[in-house]
Amino acid sequence: MGIDVQMNKWLKTIRVRSNKTLLLNNLPIKTLALLGFGLVLVPLIVALLYSASQVNHIANKGSQTIFNVAKLVETNQQLTASTKSMQRFASQYVVLQQASILKLYQEHKDNFISTIKKHQLASHPSLMPISTALTASITQLDIELTTDKPNSDEQLKQIELLFKGLTAELQAFTQQSNQLITEQVTMMNDSAEQVSATILQSLLIIPFSILIAIVFIRLIQQPLNKLSHTIKRLEQGRFDEKISYSGAKEIQEIAKALELMRSRLHSLELQKSSFIRHISHELKTPLAAIREGTALLYDNSVGTLNAGQHEITNIIKQSVSRLQQLIEDLLDFNIVLDSTSLQDAENVALAPLIEQCMTLRKLDLQSKQLQVKVNCQSIAFKTNAKQLSVIIDNLLSNAIKYSPIKGVISISAVKDSERVIMTISDQGTGIAPAIQKQVFDAFYQGPAPDKSTIKSSGLGLTIVKELLMRLQGDIELTNLAAPAHGLHIKLTFLLK
Repeated sequence: MGIDVQMNKWLKTIRVRSNKTLLLNNLPIKTLALLGFGLVLVPLIVALLYSASQVNHIANKGSQTIFNVAKLVETNQQLTASTKSMQRFASQYVVLQQASILKLYQEHKDNFISTIKKHQLASHPSLMPISTALTASITQLDIELTTDKPNSDEQLKQIELLFKGLTAELQAFTQQSNQLITEQVTMMNDSAEQVSATILQSLLIIPFSILIAIVFIRLIQQPLNKLSHTIKRLEQGRFDEKISYSGAKEIQEIAKALELMRSRLHSLELQKSSFIRHISHELKTPLAAIREGTALLYDNSVGTLNAGQHEITNIIKQSVSRLQQLIEDLLDFNIVLDSTSLQDAENVALAPLIEQCMTLRKLDLQSKQLQVKVNCQSIAFKTNAKQLSVIIDNLLSNAIKYSPIKGVISISAVKDSERVIMTISDQGTGIAPAIQKQVFDAFYQGPAPDKSTIKSSGLGLTIVKELLMRLQGDIELTNLAAPAHGLHIKLTFLLK
């Protein structure tokens, strides 16, 4: 009952604390951990101490019971032995009338009386009448032996009759002792069962302690999970959402540091975008004048050029076009990676999106007579359609660029409950393992295939890598073994 009452008190305390979750959340993590550890440990210690005290009690009670049983058995044996000796010497004395025999009788009688006094039989309520009867029988035997009678046969019969009564009383004593022993053992068994039931009740504290531990683990884990989510958001380049948290002091300090970092990163992101837009615009103005002037020279609009001048003008014209393309790609790169845009997610069907990218690259595909095999199994998942479209377009462009004439490009995708896996394979030369990590660096360009008509700025795979990070995705590059050859690209998108 004590355990049940204590558990009810603890449960009531937990309910009160559950209604004050905000108060617990505001505690420092160290205090919260110590409080949770204490609330888990204290019930277990109380249950352990209570069970130990009950076990100690039953052990002491068992020892006392064993001692009492041994005492009763010893008393019974001593009284029986003394009675037999008394009967033998009493009978001999009646026949022989020798003082030495009477003395031996007296010694065993005194031993009989001292045994009754020694073991305090008269203190047991159930044994007190038997103890009185035994003492009375001994007194009658003394009277009978000390009284002179002319007929020894009659005296002997009377002695035997008195000893029969004494023996019957000893049998009653033995029965009553056995009954006391049975009662003692029964009481001991009942106490043991009660202690066992108490210990079983104490085990209920274990799930109760586990419940307390779970509550405090969640109280500690929740703010950490929020911080982890916030850090992941910053990792994805999402700097527009303000970071605020009210809770443990340590968590508040981390949140303040993250908010300061977010604010600075957001400011730097805006400055970077503004700088790229500004410098690109400033470059476009003089570049347009150079392009127009070069075109006039190349077309002989201001006079006829000789062969050498015409060749130099052609090089300038191509370089200006190349520079203009780089500026356009840089602007596109800035727009695509701008953290202030393109963050909205929607349910995107993969097959139509791939078809749209293929339409944009239709002329490139036709120029190399390439075949594209698509197997997406009607897959759709929630993501940013614009960013995913840029990823597929860049990878498709690379596959077209490095595929041989009349080659095959394979695009497939599978989906389970946790992720979408998309693969793009071509039949080109692949990427050397030594440069597979470098191809994701901005403006890095690997060896170009022969007679390629598709020009590259070296930003395509950089954009792919950055966008995959924002979409919780990953990319793996693998060179296909002979005889297939080519590059195998594996994209993995985690489903939120």
